[in-house]
Amino acid sequence: MKYLTGYPPALLAKVQQQLQSAGGLAGPLRQRYPVAHEIRTDRALYDYVTGLKSDYLRNAEPLSKVAFDSKLHVIRNALGTHTTVSRVQGSKLKSKREIRVASLFKEVPAEWLRMIVVHELAHMKEREHDKAFYALCTHMEPAYHQLEFDLRLYLTHLDAGGERLWASTAP
Repeated sequence: MKYLTGYPPALLAKVQQQLQSAGGLAGPLRQRYPVAHEIRTDRALYDYVTGLKSDYLRNAEPLSKVAFDSKLHVIRNALGTHTTVSRVQGSKLKSKREIRVASLFKEVPAEWLRMIVVHELAHMKEREHDKAFYALCTHMEPAYHQLEFDLRLYLTHLDAGGERLWASTAP
């Protein structure tokens, strides 16, 4: 249960017990989050992220790119990234900000997509995962910590060989 390290042993025991039961973690997750969101394209994701940014981080630098990234989870062991790329243009140094979200988030509940986007947007103001960072996350999404835990349960479910719960059946 590598996604749940740092949680109390009693909670881990409950998760392990649920994981080994007949229904596993799939039942409780589907019950809590019955449907997936409809954001499937990079353009729709960009619009979604910039909407949240304009609601909570109006004075932050604009984003130049927001995209789903199919290589993110495998290569960097991350679910999302926020990067600043600096380039020299004439005598000035221009910086561009990008947010990449693992393509796993194309087919998850809207709450989890919001949680990962809020996490990456918070990095625009706070670089480190410290108290101020998590305060900003919970300001943008009050249920941030519960959503993060539920997402970790889903990743544990997938890691244990479970199927993707909200995968579309269309080709």
